[in-house]
Amino acid sequence: VQEVAAASTPTPSVDVSTLEEVVLMPRLSDTMTEGVIASWQKNVGDIVKKGDVIAEIETDKATMELESYKNGTLLFQGAKVGEKIQVNDLLCIIGEEGFDVASTVAALKNNGSASTDTIAATQEEPKIIETVTQAASAQPVVVNEGRIFASPLAKKIAAEKGIDLKYVAGSGDNGRIVKEDVDNFVPSVGKVTEIVAAPIVPSTPVVASTPVASAPVTKTSTPPTTVYGVESYDEVPVSQMRKVIARRLSESLFTAPHFFLTMSIDMDAAIAARTKINETAKSKISFNDLVLKATAIALKQHPKINSSWLGDKIRTNYHVNIGVAVAVEDGLLVPVVRFADTKSLSQINAEVKDYAQKAKDKKLQPSDWEGSTFTISNLGMYGIDQFTAIINPPDACILAVGGISQEPVVKNGQVVAGNIMKLTLSCDHRVVDGATGAAFLQTVKSLLEEPVRMLV
Repeated sequence: VQEVAAASTPTPSVDVSTLEEVVLMPRLSDTMTEGVIASWQKNVGDIVKKGDVIAEIETDKATMELESYKNGTLLFQGAKVGEKIQVNDLLCIIGEEGFDVASTVAALKNNGSASTDTIAATQEEPKIIETVTQAASAQPVVVNEGRIFASPLAKKIAAEKGIDLKYVAGSGDNGRIVKEDVDNFVPSVGKVTEIVAAPIVPSTPVVASTPVASAPVTKTSTPPTTVYGVESYDEVPVSQMRKVIARRLSESLFTAPHFFLTMSIDMDAAIAARTKINETAKSKISFNDLVLKATAIALKQHPKINSSWLGDKIRTNYHVNIGVAVAVEDGLLVPVVRFADTKSLSQINAEVKDYAQKAKDKKLQPSDWEGSTFTISNLGMYGIDQFTAIINPPDACILAVGGISQEPVVKNGQVVAGNIMKLTLSCDHRVVDGATGAAFLQTVKSLLEEPVRMLV
């Protein structure tokens, strides 16, 4: 183990900008400000070749493999598994044996690198034992053992409230539990302690020549058994994805003046067309595919809807790249179907399915989610009839798609059952006016109500 010079020792002057050995945390997406080490594929001391995957980095949108662009030996890791590193902070050092790791790390730290506070750890970390009191998951104290004496009314009330009488102290003769005891029952909770191993941060950081141990992971408890009168909860750290969703959508909602337009679509013809198409289609076309295709055609006819607010200018896009919101475990990803107006329903269907699977597997790349000019969010499959969506910047609009439901409609002077789908367009009023948004929705409506027009 090689020790880093103590703070009192003057740090050698190192021009880290000229060092090929230093690898900084790259910006893996347009919105990324920090990354979390999901795993190290190479350990300190391992030989690294150009193209080898050295780590998996969790960004705000996906977990991505980071490949080495140089040959050498992995001499230093800037963080443990589960820890965060800011963009452009020290990720690792790859060089030849004998490279002055200590001076380089110290120089980076003096230059303001935030990721080198805890420089590394030896193979077996010294530990201290910390006692943690967990009152939330503790159980009430048992006050009645064996046979329990209680009045019939007390037993009835306890059963209704889900109270176990072994926890209730009786105030009647010979400790018999009565109605008042159950009504006034407040569980007496005993403290439960748990021994947790916590690492000691050494006063003098060291650089390890052995693999760096994984950092302790925040424990997520399983839901405790429901006990009357005991409060319980769980807390989990906010993921990188959820942080970016919160920041970007808050900026969008409170910066862009939103307005919303809703239109009802008669989907009878679309249902019939989809049924006919799927009789011969290799892959079943969905209603979402039909909406996406109709939207793409309408955007070509209404380019102002296909625009972006860029602060001092408005960009009108004549190419149609539609972002499709996909729900994943940690939040929401928006992969982009590029040049959607030029693609068939089968191509759109295959591309959306592929993106959805990649999103769930965290395999999307930056090229998959960058460059949208318009966004569609569909919650119809969850039974949602109608909703409003927040604009995905820098797009000027987003289309919220509800489910198809049967409603009474008037056809040929008769009230009959119709299949109605509601679309809600959220518009940035800095770019789009009400009449422009309404004209776009009318075009989408005409295409979905007469699907054959999408083939012209």
